[in-house]
Amino acid sequence: MLCLLRLRLFHKAALSFSSPFYRRYRRPFSSSKEMRGFKPPDSKSNKLGSSYGRGSVSAGNSSIYGERSVSPIVGPISKSAQNIGPQRQKISPDRSTSKNSAGSSGGDPEQKVFDICRKPSAVGVKLQKSLLEINREKRKEAQCSKGGPQHEYVRPGMVLLKKYISHDNQVMIVKKCRELGIGLGGFYRPGYGDGAKLRLQMMCLGKNWDPESRKYDDKRPTDGATPPRIPEEFTKIVEEALRASYDVIKQKNSKTIVEEELPWMSPDLCIVNFYNNDGRLGLHQDRDESEESLQKGLPVVSFSIGDSAEFLYGDVRDEDKAKRVLLESGDVLIFGGKSRWIFHGVPSINQNTAPKRLVEDSNLRPGRLNLTFRKY
Repeated sequence: MLCLLRLRLFHKAALSFSSPFYRRYRRPFSSSKEMRGFKPPDSKSNKLGSSYGRGSVSAGNSSIYGERSVSPIVGPISKSAQNIGPQRQKISPDRSTSKNSAGSSGGDPEQKVFDICRKPSAVGVKLQKSLLEINREKRKEAQCSKGGPQHEYVRPGMVLLKKYISHDNQVMIVKKCRELGIGLGGFYRPGYGDGAKLRLQMMCLGKNWDPESRKYDDKRPTDGATPPRIPEEFTKIVEEALRASYDVIKQKNSKTIVEEELPWMSPDLCIVNFYNNDGRLGLHQDRDESEESLQKGLPVVSFSIGDSAEFLYGDVRDEDKAKRVLLESGDVLIFGGKSRWIFHGVPSINQNTAPKRLVEDSNLRPGRLNLTFRKY
């Protein structure tokens, strides 16, 4: 008899725990004290109380993440979640608004950080290359550099060194620029007082250049940040490239005094620009350096890394009359002396032309990284 009574009690308890009401409103308890104080909602109305819900935590008419969503959590909403406001809304790193795109004048200094490299997850799973594949790529790269045009005397005071920067140095430059670019004084989208924005991301090294005032300064006006110093590795490549350009000038005319045609320069400032696929820069002159630097014709040394781009140049500000040269990843363009005052610009970026090996080793996002070194 006692056994039958225990069996009936067990069966009754099993039915109560498997009921729809229990399955719907059950939740884990953090302590036995909380379990004793728990009061389930009214079973007659079959509705959740004001402290329970299946909807997302809202901030106004939108959720924390900018879109409505459904949370699987059933339980009381914490006070910290209730106090979340619109300032916590996440913004995609590839989208910008007028409030989040800082310019050199009137821009928001609290704009989002721009990263020239993609996250590893965006690149996908990268398989380890075999030594045979690595050596094959190096041989192919060496053959291309030997067979193709390495140096070009463009005009007096202007020299193009094709594929001059090695693969390893290109990866190093990308990583250094990425490290500096996400820090204080790093990349931002410059603009003007009327709200117009340049179609690129910019970072200054050594000294800050402001496109609105067209002046150099020791601090950036938008946030007061001090520009990072030029890495020594960059300066070394600049000086080596200048020596290589002297050899090109001597080959063109052995009687030329090379330093008169293209003066020597050790840079103390650099403007780093990153062009997205739709980036461009209109014809302009680099004439904001000191009067002494301009009168001497101290050269501008330009590094190109990533996607290739057309480079326009000419003596007048007219795209129809301008000449064109293709700048590819690893190219170094130098113009000084009589060519120091040329008008130049970048009308377009050639998409998906960056070397595959460079993208794999550096995670550089689609676009063109350009570094222009000068002496103030």
